[in-house]
Amino acid sequence: MNNVEAVRATLYEAMKSDDRTLILGEDVGARGNVFLITKDFINEFGPERVIDTPIAEASIVGIAVGMAMEGLRPIAEIQFADFIYPSYNQIVGEAAKIRYRSNGEYTCPLVIRTPYGGGVRGALSHSVSVEALFYHVPGLKIVAPAFPADVKGLLNASIDDPDPVLFLEHKKTYRLIKGEVPNGHYTIPLGKANVLKEGTQLSVVSYGLYVHWALEAAQQLQQDGISVEVIDLRSIRPMDKTTILQSVEKTRKLLIVHEDNKFGGIGAEISAMVAEEALFNLDAPIRRLCGPDVPAMGYAMPLEEAFMSSPSEMADAMREMVKF
Repeated sequence: MNNVEAVRATLYEAMKSDDRTLILGEDVGARGNVFLITKDFINEFGPERVIDTPIAEASIVGIAVGMAMEGLRPIAEIQFADFIYPSYNQIVGEAAKIRYRSNGEYTCPLVIRTPYGGGVRGALSHSVSVEALFYHVPGLKIVAPAFPADVKGLLNASIDDPDPVLFLEHKKTYRLIKGEVPNGHYTIPLGKANVLKEGTQLSVVSYGLYVHWALEAAQQLQQDGISVEVIDLRSIRPMDKTTILQSVEKTRKLLIVHEDNKFGGIGAEISAMVAEEALFNLDAPIRRLCGPDVPAMGYAMPLEEAFMSSPSEMADAMREMVKF
């Protein structure tokens, strides 16, 4: 099963098992989503539970917030992460604050799914990474799985969660990444990272598509006798600080790789956290390998390649860090 099949299977099982669950978004009904994730759902579950909406993202999330507060389990889809900006106030100003502002009287069990990231020639309006834009917001969880089994376990956990979750799906991994997915309902706790490869000379922290490339680079270096530990965050917020700090304590060096812009990105928070809590365990400056500080990823292949990192670039950065 690949990542997009894991999303579809998990949504289907959630719809099948709980009548309170419903899906709303642009083209999720008759067309079945632009990636055909919800294809034929409307025939089985009906238009009251698979709701085609106008092109109005603020409305999609705003209506979903009301549904969640009144006991339903809405899964709102933003067709591409680049379109999420009109719903920013509904996510940040409303959904994330409901439990706090109502003193716990209301919760907001809402999942907002959206594909993000580049590498598919999506150009300026279909390549953005939005995690840092929402990362600063207490009350909102952010999940970015990389493997099909994690997609299912984390999406189930997100649907079960009593508070809003932004579920980010890297679209280049949709059909590229395949793996075994357990049958039946299971969850993976939000906020628990996964050590994909153990190592002793360098810790690499990443998430989403870049996890796969970091793992590829680390495995290449293994042939040269360089031992790199690769950590998949899986959940960006809450973040598994314990796993990061334990790894840094062992390897004494830290490289953070992510596709989003470097300035103000997730890597900046990880860097600050490790500097505050594990500075004297480090044998080298923390390094971040991230997107350049430009407004968007270009359509032209050279521009897209210039924006995105690659396994070879990651391998070079890893070698430099280990040699330091």
